[in-house]
Amino acid sequence: MAVHLLAHEVADLCLGKPALRSLSVSATIGEALASLKSCEENCISVWDCDHFKNVDCICVGKICMVDIICFLCKKENVNSPSLALKSPVTALLPKDSVLVRHVQPSTSLLEAIDLILQGAQNLVVPIETRFSGSSRRKLLQKSSSTRGCTLHNGREFCWLTQEDVIRYFLSSIGLFSPLPTASIDALGIISTEFLSIRYHSSASLATEAISRSLVDQTSVAIVDEDGALIGEISPFTLACCGETVAAAITTLTAGELLAYIDCGGPPEDIVRVVKERLKERNLEGMLEEFEIDPSDISSNSSLSDEELPTPASLRSSGGRFNKSSSYSARMVRRAEAIVCYPGSSLVAVMVQAIAHRVNYVWVIEEDCSVVGIVTFDNMLEVFRDQLESMMLGHFD
Repeated sequence: MAVHLLAHEVADLCLGKPALRSLSVSATIGEALASLKSCEENCISVWDCDHFKNVDCICVGKICMVDIICFLCKKENVNSPSLALKSPVTALLPKDSVLVRHVQPSTSLLEAIDLILQGAQNLVVPIETRFSGSSRRKLLQKSSSTRGCTLHNGREFCWLTQEDVIRYFLSSIGLFSPLPTASIDALGIISTEFLSIRYHSSASLATEAISRSLVDQTSVAIVDEDGALIGEISPFTLACCGETVAAAITTLTAGELLAYIDCGGPPEDIVRVVKERLKERNLEGMLEEFEIDPSDISSNSSLSDEELPTPASLRSSGGRFNKSSSYSARMVRRAEAIVCYPGSSLVAVMVQAIAHRVNYVWVIEEDCSVVGIVTFDNMLEVFRDQLESMMLGHFD
């Protein structure tokens, strides 16, 4: 069984994947922002191409909306976000990062898993497509005439992610029996180290944690004084809000930010609070950039200071998270955390994460206290160990 699974190459997991939209390493952050807004992808690849030296193009990293949001939240940028957007896109790329790695289509599944466990978030894979001469010329013309070129070194590329590998294992989950039915507690994959911020703390204190969660592909838990989970600040949620959420992070508490990023658009009253606090702090530059489409503001969710949700009210109403074990991919409230329990099975947690398009699930007790977090990284380690055991059994 293991031999059959490991016979697959990364190319098998990339079938049907779209070509990467890309950005030149010489672009500005403002250009990166425009590219992200013009495409449906959560992130855009950044490429270093020196055609004059006739060297191959290399993907040096990726940029997502949250990279830009966190950059705008930096102390040196809050006064003049318009100037910050003129900075080179390289200012957003981590130095000596292994988050993006190039691999060949023939790279084995096991090699891909090892690279991911070593820290790679995205594996860059050439798309294996055969073109006739005329088809290639048309593709070159199309690629060179549109923003976000997809062609490099005469080829198109796609991403392979943790989620792709987890989906692959889920499609063959029966081969791993009885592993999938074991609890995450018994498997020892609950990480007790996680990022968090207190409900009443300033949201700006979470900026570094948000950046870290982007690298770890996790989230920042919002907890009350007793350590109970109230909600989360996730990179996915912030990306849905756009770059203007930087003003909210700069001025609101974590609890207020929860209400701001919840579904239906930010409440009208909280938008007013953000503007007032920007004025109080003389952040005129950010105030000028803080323009929200009126259609995105939820007038029905207008909240007064007295009506703002408190940790006690949220806990008494069941919390601001989804405790359902349903495998439905229904949309949850933006600030709503996906949770499970120590006794939840591995396969149940896998399905929860994939259904909600997140790379992690929070683990809580019945009283809502946070036990830890389970990530795709944790799951991949278990599957890799299981594959090795299965292979040893096959050859014995």
